[in-house]
Amino acid sequence: MRLSSLTRHMRSHTGYELFEKPYKCKECEKAFSYLKSFQRHERSHTGEKPYKCKQCGKTFIYHQPFQRHERTHIGEKPYECKQCGKALSCSSSLRVHERIHTGEKPYECKQCGKAFSCSSSIRVHERTHTGEKPYACKECGKAFISHTSVLTHMITHNGDRPYKCKECGKAFIFPSFLRVHERIHTGEKPYKCKQCGKAFRCSTSIQIHERIHTGEKPYKCKECGKSFSARPAFRVHVRVHTGEKPYKCKECGKAFSRISYFRIHERTHTGEKPYECKKCGKTFNYPLDLKIHKRNHTGEKPYECKECAKTFISLENFRRHMITHTGDGPYKCRDCGKVFIFPSALRTHERTHTGEKPYECKQCGKAFSCSSYIRIHKRTHTGEKPYECKECGKAFIYPTSFQGHMRMHTGEKPYKCKECGKAFSLHSSFQRHTRIHNYEKPLECKQCGKAFSVSTSLKKHMRMHNR
Repeated sequence: MRLSSLTRHMRSHTGYELFEKPYKCKECEKAFSYLKSFQRHERSHTGEKPYKCKQCGKTFIYHQPFQRHERTHIGEKPYECKQCGKALSCSSSLRVHERIHTGEKPYECKQCGKAFSCSSSIRVHERTHTGEKPYACKECGKAFISHTSVLTHMITHNGDRPYKCKECGKAFIFPSFLRVHERIHTGEKPYKCKQCGKAFRCSTSIQIHERIHTGEKPYKCKECGKSFSARPAFRVHVRVHTGEKPYKCKECGKAFSRISYFRIHERTHTGEKPYECKKCGKTFNYPLDLKIHKRNHTGEKPYECKECAKTFISLENFRRHMITHTGDGPYKCRDCGKVFIFPSALRTHERTHTGEKPYECKQCGKAFSCSSYIRIHKRTHTGEKPYECKECGKAFIYPTSFQGHMRMHTGEKPYKCKECGKAFSLHSSFQRHTRIHNYEKPLECKQCGKAFSVSTSLKKHMRMHNR
């Protein structure tokens, strides 16, 4: 006697077993009422995947996921969301998607009470309590709680990203990631916050955003107690304590805690500068640099000092300037007490005390304390002068020289002496001038020991000895 579909379905509600389960798995002892179910289950242990996609070669254990996958190639999405119009390839995906709009989260964790909209999410979450990490990297053995995590990790080894954007060429591991990315080009933001109306490109972004309104921060660091609203931010924070830097450069061996830092670093080797200014053609490593650069053309200076009303094109320049008023910075040099806004700036400064110069020019062997200095130095060999004056056509190797030159045309003199009111277009000229008031004379004649505040005075004096 065959069991009807209704009877089989009723078991999911009652848990009542009308028949015995004669098919028992030898691997995990799970039992089944039907031979077909048992045979399908066995594939999870043997690794057999009989359903193969003719388009891309991907294989599947079960027929239903295989059918769903095939739709990704033909583009068939017969199930449409009535709320936002999003189309999906299968009915189960539509049901899960609809919960974004209804807020329904039927799967609750028995350990911590956290609720989820789909069963796969709660299964992955439960592993954070059990410590189970069933997905191991074949390259390095590192284990992960989800299949998505291990695939993301594998990029660090093979760089494989099969799904490519037709607009900009950016590649992704998963088709879902590509779809979300494509919305950058189309401007589509289908997920809208009911509280404030802000719209988002992907469902995870709106879930994280909603925590701003609820104040929920479900990810808590066991080391320091700091809480986070988003899991990626939490994972990156944990690396501060563990010292883990999973993203390693194949060129120089330098390791990074964030994939974004790693990608930016890679460009120092490839020379890739994907962000181009449409005004002057200058290219940049990352978008923020381009945004700041554009202000040179527009004249926009959004950061204003309340102390002296001076304005700046970037937050970094503004913060650096503020130290001149406050004398305060979070990173202090133990040797001389000088303060810095950024830890990287402090590290570079410390090399002036240690004498360390890790960046060496392959052309002439000259060494430098920071990477930006060697990049500029290389121009003395290549002859490159990227900073050209539109007024007179004169070109410069250094941006500071170019900025100083431009003030000759504009008449701007931003460096003003508090003692006598004299103004200067160059910071170096201003520094030399202040020595007169401070009676500072750092330049000494090697012949007679007489000291001078500026090099021109020393040169004049030296002529007396050379007569």
